Amino acid sequence: MEAVVAVVVLLFALFLAAGAYAAVKAVGAAKRGVDRTINQARRTVEDHTLRAKSFAAPGPVGEIAQLRLALRTSMRATQDALHAGVTEDESLKESLSLFERLSAHGHELDAELRRLESEPDRATLAERLPALRERTERITSSADSLRWAARDRARRFADDDLDFLSTQIDLEAGALRHWTTTDSATPPPSWSDSSVTTEGAARRPGPRPAEEPARSAITPPGVRPTYPWQKKPRPESTT
Repeated sequence: MEAVVAVVVLLFALFLAAGAYAAVKAVGAAKRGVDRTINQARRTVEDHTLRAKSFAAPGPVGEIAQLRLALRTSMRATQDALHAGVTEDESLKESLSLFERLSAHGHELDAELRRLESEPDRATLAERLPALRERTERITSSADSLRWAARDRARRFADDDLDFLSTQIDLEAGALRHWTTTDSATPPPSWSDSSVTTEGAARRPGPRPAEEPARSAITPPGVRPTYPWQKKPRPESTT
């Protein structure tokens, strides 16, 4: 009895532990989902703000907003492309590693551009713009190069697979159309076929038609044979 109680208590404890673990995992997943949603909303708001500044703010401030917007757009697109491609092509892991190193420079430049947005000295800001523009172009050019290389590689693999599939389909279609119509290829009829039965019935001898009366092979002397088409002789006159 004590053993049964111990087993029941142990099972109850296991159920409680499993429920607690599932609850913790669910809470963690929900928290990560909320964090992703918040981060995405914050990035969207910041992108719209930069886009508005790039059009509305004149001078260096507007150009800095344009640089930040171009940097963020290029880096985000490359990150999404590499993360999506590495799940199907493991050779992109090296490209993803290079992008992570490039991202460190990108984050550093974005932070510097954000600080310069509130710089009151417009003259100094205008002097530093050429160097900032060059750094932005170098980073975005490298990111674009990685992104387009990954896309070209994926498209090349897709084209190769399509070519191979088309070749296989052509071979299969040719095999399906390969048939012969010669008489020698026609299988012999089965003995249960109705045509064989009909042919056998046609060859089976049937009842003979009624025979004509037998005729003598030799005509008696003085008797001329008569034929149906001959006219009867007229009787001779007695007068």
